[in-house]
Amino acid sequence: MGTDARLKRRGFLTGLGLGAGALALRPAEALAQVITEAAGGLATSPDRFGRIFNLAPFADFNSSSLRTALSAMGAPGGLMDARDPLSEGPIRLITNPELSPNNQDNPTHTAGTTFFGQFLDHDMTFDQTSRLGVVTAPETSPNTRTPALDLDSVYGRGPALDPQFYDPADRDKFRVESGGLFEDLPRQANGTAIIGDPRNDENLMISGLHAAFLLFHNRVVDTLRAQGQTNVFAAAQRTVRWHYQWIILHEFLPQIVGQPLIDDVLRNGRRVYRPAAGQQFIPVEFQGACYRFGHSMVRPSYRANLAGDPGGSAASGAPAFFGFVFDPAGEGQADPVDLRGGARARRRFIGWQTFFNFGDGAVRPNKRIDTKISTPLFNLPLGAIASGDPPTALPQRNLLRHVTWSIPGGQQIAMALGIQPLWAEHFPELQQLGHGLPSSTPLWYYALKEAEVAGGQRLAGVGARIVAEVFVGLLQLDPGAYLATQPGWVPTLPRRGGLPTGDFTMVDLLTFARVDPTSRGQ
Repeated sequence: MGTDARLKRRGFLTGLGLGAGALALRPAEALAQVITEAAGGLATSPDRFGRIFNLAPFADFNSSSLRTALSAMGAPGGLMDARDPLSEGPIRLITNPELSPNNQDNPTHTAGTTFFGQFLDHDMTFDQTSRLGVVTAPETSPNTRTPALDLDSVYGRGPALDPQFYDPADRDKFRVESGGLFEDLPRQANGTAIIGDPRNDENLMISGLHAAFLLFHNRVVDTLRAQGQTNVFAAAQRTVRWHYQWIILHEFLPQIVGQPLIDDVLRNGRRVYRPAAGQQFIPVEFQGACYRFGHSMVRPSYRANLAGDPGGSAASGAPAFFGFVFDPAGEGQADPVDLRGGARARRRFIGWQTFFNFGDGAVRPNKRIDTKISTPLFNLPLGAIASGDPPTALPQRNLLRHVTWSIPGGQQIAMALGIQPLWAEHFPELQQLGHGLPSSTPLWYYALKEAEVAGGQRLAGVGARIVAEVFVGLLQLDPGAYLATQPGWVPTLPRRGGLPTGDFTMVDLLTFARVDPTSRGQ
């Protein structure tokens, strides 16, 4: 890195306040001029999307070539493609990370962080009506998830209104089926999962997490009954939700935005996401841009489990089950060669020691948060796309979403916040695309670049601020959340060691649900 580049990076990091605790934003009076009434607490509709910033969109949507430029920006083989050598196979891309020099590992995250983040997304946001690249007012677009971290994607409307999710022999518990060796989601005869959100069967990892939460709830029901409680569904649901929310605030968020920013938001208040209590909503700057940072963390391939495929070929890694996250060769297969969802077979379960740190040395890392996306995500199966239509390159879809929602450019939001912007010299790769994109950059790409400049281990600047405030806001504004109801609460369930300690992590949740390596015996 040259001297000029180092100075620019140093100036940017200084502007972010990294390592110095709280971020110095513009005064409240100035911020009030650039945030919407909904974000400021004056008006909103919780069942609709909305926006935080009252700023112009990042580009002129009347230009006939803008959508073409965005599609080129996110195209297969283009500037965002990590160009992973897929011909090396899924095993070598894990064991030999040097094969993908454009797609570096993140030493601070485990592979499960990606899919827990996806699970959270499916718990609070689901847009089923807007069209890619067609300008739509967020306030007219329904969010079919509740804007809360309440696991409605798991519980649905409860056993009375959604009985198909629950055990007919015990309505306090979820219905869970077997994949042959271990748990699987309940499924129709055609393989369609019977769950509260169909997206939680997009890939094997997210379906495994959903199944783990079903079992987690069922174990909590058993625990409460053993304590002599009756009519336990509501108490079990609250226990599950609050432990889940604890993990979000105390384990997940520190990994992705850093503890100093969380402390700042909790101590000094939310500065830009300030809906009235009970009127929280999902802003498009979060849903359509900043929170899509997780796509950069996805690996091209994973080891799903260590011993689920004893009859498989040693050349393909058996008895372990390795696969690309998506592989066109898996299309139409009853037991796909890749890790897509929607299928049942004995080997299709998750050995969680690859994804979370159980201390046995088996865990694998995420990819860094940067502007490079793993190559398999440029060719999604249509079944992994909620709308079921092209384009199949995920980066193209994300960039066209900025037109749908008329999202402001990253630099414009940074200036409005008083955060040091990344200017055109940080985006030479966008110069060829025109439309002023180096100086008014689509917010998703801008947030990825902020993280990349800061080292790629977590979000920074605008991206970190928006993600932190929305998550903390959802937890503070939902009257059913522990942070709103009982902020001094600490977890009550036993940890992996067998006793409650006032803390709780994903490893503890998976152990309590008995999907951990020891319970599985592999």
